[in-house]
Amino acid sequence: MSKSRKPLLKRGVIALIASTMLFAACGDDNGSDSSGSDTTAASSPAEASFPLTVPQAEGDLTFEEAPTRIISLSPTATEMLWAIGAGDQVVAIDNMSNYPEEAQAKASDLSGFEPNIEAIAEYDPDLVVVSYAPEGMADGLAALDIPVWYGNAATTLDDVYAQIETLGAITGQVSNATSVVADMKTQIDEAVAGVEQMTDSSYFFELDNTYFTQTSNTLVGSLFASFGLVNIADGAEEGNDYPQLSAEVIIEENPTYIFLADTAYGETAETVATRPGWGSLDAVTNGRVINLDSDVAQRWGPRVVDLVRAIADALTVTE
Repeated sequence: MSKSRKPLLKRGVIALIASTMLFAACGDDNGSDSSGSDTTAASSPAEASFPLTVPQAEGDLTFEEAPTRIISLSPTATEMLWAIGAGDQVVAIDNMSNYPEEAQAKASDLSGFEPNIEAIAEYDPDLVVVSYAPEGMADGLAALDIPVWYGNAATTLDDVYAQIETLGAITGQVSNATSVVADMKTQIDEAVAGVEQMTDSSYFFELDNTYFTQTSNTLVGSLFASFGLVNIADGAEEGNDYPQLSAEVIIEENPTYIFLADTAYGETAETVATRPGWGSLDAVTNGRVINLDSDVAQRWGPRVVDLVRAIADALTVTE
């Protein structure tokens, strides 16, 4: 294979995977503009064959054959790789990849946030998959002639589908990737169609207990918007799609629903109810504080379907 290259955070701060989205949205110190990356294959993934060139802002990759020694330093990419049947081509996953269960046979101490270049090189990888590049990582791997594919934080469902299909093309799992995407589209459409549009209802999506959240311009925000829900964070900070709201603003907005993406850090409907001034919120008094699986709520892989279903179930139960 050849390549062509152009010259856990503590409780009380943004949850770890949410920080990945923030880094990806802002780019990194290596000059990698994550928001501008092209994660689609050069041709339609359904028609891709080798040699295959994959364009990306960080430097195009050319594969003479499907890689067989992949390292995933992205929990989202790990989920994608196993979903498309490429798990056998992976030699190691990072220390935050905890799904699916069968992927744990490839568990390692490798970190996507503090990558150890020497430890990565010991696996003799023919591809490293990341969601963003911490300072020094890109140059370190380039010096060892190790290609890197950037699966940056998705902002739309189309971004999610493109990443899955591109990984399918890269790994030679084209038909599997196509099937995964088709199934996701069908299941998401069915979930949204099964709920009456909630245009008179608002919501607050909590990333952590300091009230960081996301606007409708993000992937998660677009999923809520598909149900007609109004996001109280929209317009909170011009140009910032991951604003930090104050408790006072949230209380004043009095959202119809509160969705918690920080349950892994101990936040629940019960803890929300004990916050000063929150006990009288409509979402609290009407039982509309929804506990979400933190991983599902903050990753953009195939389990986006599970998040959409969780939203749909919550809206159906509490209508």
